[in-house]
Amino acid sequence: MCGITGWVAFDHDLRTELPTVDAMTETMACRGPDGRGTHVDQHVALGHRRLAIIDLPGGGQPMSVPTPHGAVTIVYAGETYNFPELRAELASRGHSFTTRSDTEVVLRGYVEWGEAVAERLNGMYAFAVWDTREDKLVMIRDRAGIKPFYYYPTPDGVLFGSEPKAILANPIAEPTVTADGFRELFAFIKTPGRTVWEGMREIEPGTVVTVASTGIRTTRYWSLETREHTDDRDTSVARVRELLHDTMRRQLVSDVPSCTLLSGGLDSSAMTAIAAAQLAGQGETLRSFAVDFVGLTENFVADELRPDPDTPFVHDVAMKSGTLHQDIVLGSAEMTDPEVRRKVIRARDLPSGLGDLDASLYLLFKAIREHATMALSGESADELFGGYRQFFAPEARESTTFPWLAGHQQFFGQGRKGQDGGSPAPARQGLLTDQLSAALDLDHYIQDSYHDAVSGIQRLDGESELEWRMRKISHLHLTRFVRIWLDRKDRMSMASGLEVRVPFSDHRLVEYVYNAPWALKSFDGKEKSLLRAAAADVLPRSVVERRKAPYPSTQDPKYAAALREQCRDLLTTPGHSVFDLIDKAKLRQAVATEAPQIDQASRRDLERTLDLAVWMGMYAPTIKLP
Repeated sequence: MCGITGWVAFDHDLRTELPTVDAMTETMACRGPDGRGTHVDQHVALGHRRLAIIDLPGGGQPMSVPTPHGAVTIVYAGETYNFPELRAELASRGHSFTTRSDTEVVLRGYVEWGEAVAERLNGMYAFAVWDTREDKLVMIRDRAGIKPFYYYPTPDGVLFGSEPKAILANPIAEPTVTADGFRELFAFIKTPGRTVWEGMREIEPGTVVTVASTGIRTTRYWSLETREHTDDRDTSVARVRELLHDTMRRQLVSDVPSCTLLSGGLDSSAMTAIAAAQLAGQGETLRSFAVDFVGLTENFVADELRPDPDTPFVHDVAMKSGTLHQDIVLGSAEMTDPEVRRKVIRARDLPSGLGDLDASLYLLFKAIREHATMALSGESADELFGGYRQFFAPEARESTTFPWLAGHQQFFGQGRKGQDGGSPAPARQGLLTDQLSAALDLDHYIQDSYHDAVSGIQRLDGESELEWRMRKISHLHLTRFVRIWLDRKDRMSMASGLEVRVPFSDHRLVEYVYNAPWALKSFDGKEKSLLRAAAADVLPRSVVERRKAPYPSTQDPKYAAALREQCRDLLTTPGHSVFDLIDKAKLRQAVATEAPQIDQASRRDLERTLDLAVWMGMYAPTIKLP
């Protein structure tokens, strides 16, 4: 895993811009603590920071290969899991290799197949190739959007980077946020291609972006397509099991210490059990890690989303699978440390408002990094197999908005369905000023985005109304919702130089399970029926029967008290730029209570306020509103 950045300028000599290129590259230092490199020529500058995972001595970048008509150079971030097969195929076609890295395989694959190399890759990747044979830049992102990739068109070329901060380090890119940027920030819908920053674009998953002197061209090499599923239940379960074992085998390949993230839920437990068995067959013991909070297990209070604490289930899995397990136990003082908030905001380049969900993940990864460099995560399984409550909730199935917004106002800002029974209630505005709320008009933005998102979904001939509704819900989760969480996991892990792989995002598994009918995905009346059946033989009974619970959140009253106190401190600086966005009177009222706990909606309001304050101070964005 690495960080990449670059600059193409067809009307400018970039050999005079090395200090700027170095500054862009250094913003990626956390993503690549093991090495750095740059390649600068007249019209191109490439920067790379390396986190060494495979072929530690031989995978340095930028990497070039000569051809009879000019050199081809790559900067690459990610992992290609089928690189051994591709390497063998390329060798049979006359290519010779000087390293054992997957980067060289991808580079020589581009020399052999051009942009079509993307169709042959299995993995998570974002890479850019400068092809001197045609004086063009080719940027390619993985199918699921696991690895982030951004670009910023300029009058004579483009800037690009793994994260916005790399692009914003170039004076050409101005840190400006318009109403559309704030809409994307507050709506919680992750529109493909859009970013918070004006003029900046996200390379969409499964897409190739080519930059030449004639302009920028975008082509799609993969999308989530509707296909008929003809396998019966037993065959489907067997195929899911087969794909899981093959994916895990591929993704366990590493030249550095590895582990799994274990929550005690079905997804991470199945992943951990399979990985542990495969490593045991090689005489190795798997390490596993879990996050916990001081006093949570002993004093746990069930709520609407979380029926039980994770730790007992985590320990059941660790014992049955024989992992070397460690709980990372966090306290409220750590998670409310202003410096931790700053590091989270810096890692994400935006104020997510997720608070302890981000802070605890960052601290978890920081602790894991002391023991391992690569971790496997169960991310994407809920979206793929149908694990969230909104897959079953009538208000989500019947609503005309994104299913995770229907009936979950306290978490994502959208109300329950309206009085007409189908339309969603107005979006919750929280502590935003009335002027900003009116300018954003989030209700219409969300509705327009929803209709645009569902318009391209293909319906299977003869598909029932229920199956069609569930196909749309599944598609939205796999093309919108999951990318919010994939981006979060990437940013929080790479901030500590930890590579996190996500086996449930393997495109073969996604294509297969997406097209399985809802009746198969819920055949036992529970969530994630196919996954449960495929992994039941390796899991403890407690986990097989456990009800879905999301990523844990602290219940310590000290956490809520610290949020209120920090917001009170913010109010003592009435001239802070955050109050261009946040209403001081609303914030003052929100922190007036001394109750030991606050509801989820109020807590998120305080988190977002503090995040916005840090972000405004750190990035000093120019705000352009109507």
